[in-house]
Amino acid sequence: MYTRRMSTSERLVEATRELLWERGYVGTSPRAIQQAAGAGQGSMYHHFAGKPDLALAAIRRTAEEMRGAAEAVLGGGGSAYERLEAYLLRERPVLRGCPLGRLTMDPDVLADERLRAPVDETLDWLRGRIADVVREGLATGELAGPLEPAELAATVVATVQGGYVLARAAGSPAAFDAAARGLLSLLAPRAT
Repeated sequence: MYTRRMSTSERLVEATRELLWERGYVGTSPRAIQQAAGAGQGSMYHHFAGKPDLALAAIRRTAEEMRGAAEAVLGGGGSAYERLEAYLLRERPVLRGCPLGRLTMDPDVLADERLRAPVDETLDWLRGRIADVVREGLATGELAGPLEPAELAATVVATVQGGYVLARAAGSPAAFDAAARGLLSLLAPRAT
C-alpha cells in the first residue's frame, strides 16, 4: 500500500487517514495504525506525541486534499452553473462516504476542539467558496434569484453530505447521483 520511499511518518499519516475514513477515530487504535503503516510503536511515538497528534496530522492532510479537489472544479473554467455541476457530479468514492463528514459523527472528534477544527474550517471554506460561485452566477444573470448565496452553498454541501448517507444506506451510488441531479435541476438556467 505504501512505497518504500515514504518516510515512516508519512506512512503513519497515510495509514491513519485510511483508518479514520474506514473506522472513525474511536475505532482506530494505535496498534492498527502501526500495523497498517508497517511501523513499530517506538517509531510512532518518535514522530508523534500520541494518537491525537497523529490523527490531527491525518485530518489536516485530508482537509487539504479535499480543498484542493473542490477548488480544482469550483475554480476551473466554465460558467457558475457548470462549475457547480462539476463539483456535484465529480468522481467520488460515494459508498465510502466523506472522509471528513464521517468524523462529524465521532464523539471523540467533536469533543476535541483541535481535532474538530480542520473539519469545521474545511466545511466553512467550502460553503464560502460555493457562495462565491453563486454570487458570480447571480451577477452575470446566469443564476436567477431570489437566491441567498450562503444558504444555497449550505444546501449544496448538505446535498453532498446527505447524498453520501443515502448512497451508503442503499448500497448504491445512484442515491447520491439522484440528490445531486435533483439540486442541479432546481439551479439550471432557464431559457427565456
